Amino acid sequence: MKAFTSVIVLTVSMILIGCTTAPSSSPSELVGYKERGQASFYAMKYQFRQTANGERFNQYAKTAAHKTLPFNTRVRVTNLSNGKSVVVRINDRGPFIEGRIIDLSRSAFSAIGDIDSGLVNVEIEVI
Repeated sequence: MKAFTSVIVLTVSMILIGCTTAPSSSPSELVGYKERGQASFYAMKYQFRQTANGERFNQYAKTAAHKTLPFNTRVRVTNLSNGKSVVVRINDRGPFIEGRIIDLSRSAFSAIGDIDSGLVNVEIEVI
């Protein structure tokens, strides 16, 4: 019975976490900010690890890491080679490799580029 109760509590907790909302807009003073550089994506080993804002990382969410943008900032990431773009929410810090400006979830990266490439040249814009 105790194990069953634990499963119920865990399930309800996961549902409630999924229902939390983040601000729907970025800080107004940052809207329009642009930056160019390389985008990379998180390795699978980071799945479910805690991000800098306290969330559990999810490869299937449209989220990203940036060194300085505030958490919950919405950013349009555009692949400069093919023009494809994706909107992500900043929930982590990084990447900490020179030349890289944003680290995308696997889902976000695959929306704009080939996972096998590992890196793409992008422009990011706060929206």
